Amino acid sequence: MHPQGTDTSAGIDLEMRGIVKRFPGVLANDHVDFDVRRGEVHTLLGENGAGKSTLMKILYGLHQPDEGQILIDDEQVHISSPADAIRHGIGMIHQHFMLVETITVAENVALGLKSSRGPLMDLDVVSARIEELSSAYGIKVDPAAYVWQLSVGEQQRVEIIKALYRNVSLLALDEPTAVLTPQEVDDLFVTLRRMASEGHPLIFISHKLHEVLDISDRITVLRNGRKIGTVPKEGATKSSLASMMVGREIALERSHDAVQIGEPGLQVRGLHALNDRGLPALDGVDLEVRAGEILAIAGVSGNGQRELAQVIAGLRQATEGTVLLNGVDVTAWKIKDRRNAGLAYIPEKRMRDGVIQQFTIAENLLLHEYDKAPFARRGFINFSAVEKHSEELIQSFKVKTPSQKTLMSTLSGGNIQKAILARELSGNPKVLIAAQPTRGVDIGATEYIHQRLLDQRMIHNKLLDQRKAGTATLLISEDLDEILMLADRIAVIYEGRIMGIVERADATVEQLGLMMAGVTDD
Repeated sequence: MHPQGTDTSAGIDLEMRGIVKRFPGVLANDHVDFDVRRGEVHTLLGENGAGKSTLMKILYGLHQPDEGQILIDDEQVHISSPADAIRHGIGMIHQHFMLVETITVAENVALGLKSSRGPLMDLDVVSARIEELSSAYGIKVDPAAYVWQLSVGEQQRVEIIKALYRNVSLLALDEPTAVLTPQEVDDLFVTLRRMASEGHPLIFISHKLHEVLDISDRITVLRNGRKIGTVPKEGATKSSLASMMVGREIALERSHDAVQIGEPGLQVRGLHALNDRGLPALDGVDLEVRAGEILAIAGVSGNGQRELAQVIAGLRQATEGTVLLNGVDVTAWKIKDRRNAGLAYIPEKRMRDGVIQQFTIAENLLLHEYDKAPFARRGFINFSAVEKHSEELIQSFKVKTPSQKTLMSTLSGGNIQKAILARELSGNPKVLIAAQPTRGVDIGATEYIHQRLLDQRMIHNKLLDQRKAGTATLLISEDLDEILMLADRIAVIYEGRIMGIVERADATVEQLGLMMAGVTDD
């Protein structure tokens, strides 16, 4: 298989000038300037919807700009497709890998390339070249291994090898650490630094501020489709970058006020369940969450987190084991009965499981209470009570909307999540399941959601002027920074099993990362 494109040993300088991209009703890129030089890591930072992905899709030939120029080594180029981008020495590693799991690493690398043997594959030649690239860049990959046998981190290495095999000079990486353990992130950064030292320009797309400061040489921030500025890593801080992203100061640290820990609110004993394909997803999970504490579930995506939340909420049947709410076995209970017993649920997929998109905000805020007083009287809706309740929640939870009669589908992701939070927390639940509560939410809404989750840990008794144990919260998140910020205790899940539970004060990123990879001290 013959590699294509430019020589990987020769870096390129790239410049994008005045890039404009319009979609119906949206100005995704508004005269954006961006450049990356030989041998540097230039990070593109911004919230969801800031224009990062659109800009990179233009660079990779997936979109065509309405205005602007792309220059490589000071010469203007037109990139009409990904194949065209590769011919110009530009490669991209997508957040979701583009690999065929049922064939080998070498066969994946060779896909789409011409062979010197006609219809036969030059797998021996391909494997030899993979070995060369693996040695040169410190990327350990077995050409004969099947992709399905590889860890997520190893699959990402295959994507990098694919790009290098095609003689890609410039590499753009879209949220490359989203599915990696901390140790795999460290390994990736070693590879990226080596590539940069060999002259490769790298574009790193991320929203994780500590990673951005770790790997970058320069950082460009986009907001609402516009370039806010480009700064060197030296002198940049998490706070300064966050302020550039949202246009105001953001509180990145949270203080845990002392709270009273009460009796167990949620207990899970020997829980087993199957996933959507009928395969084992939970393997004897044991957990206990006490009133007033946040127990976080840490783990790489796909290790049983979604199934655990759904079984507790009543959306998925357990094949074995029990779920107890305040000491009562609710394993066989219906969803509504669990809610009436004090369970609230913030689902992972908010648009599918959290709201009815074509209902108004007021209707969504009342989904679980529409038949109860004071909202219903003798089978009829009390509209004045509904309006008062909805307005109070919209104001209290800072949901930005023209009206409570606005359709939920028209709100931003952050405001939809605030509305779900308002509905689920308004009744002061005894147990809260918060699954990926800030996924896809901008940093400003994330700041607010974090504070509400912490506030929910306590109930303020105005008559006695004291704080009592509040909600028992099970937080499920793939964001280790979020977990370390909010949790009182951390349980790590791997292949449906709890690898261990540690106190937040004793937890280290290294320890959690090993447990997330299935490694324990035993």
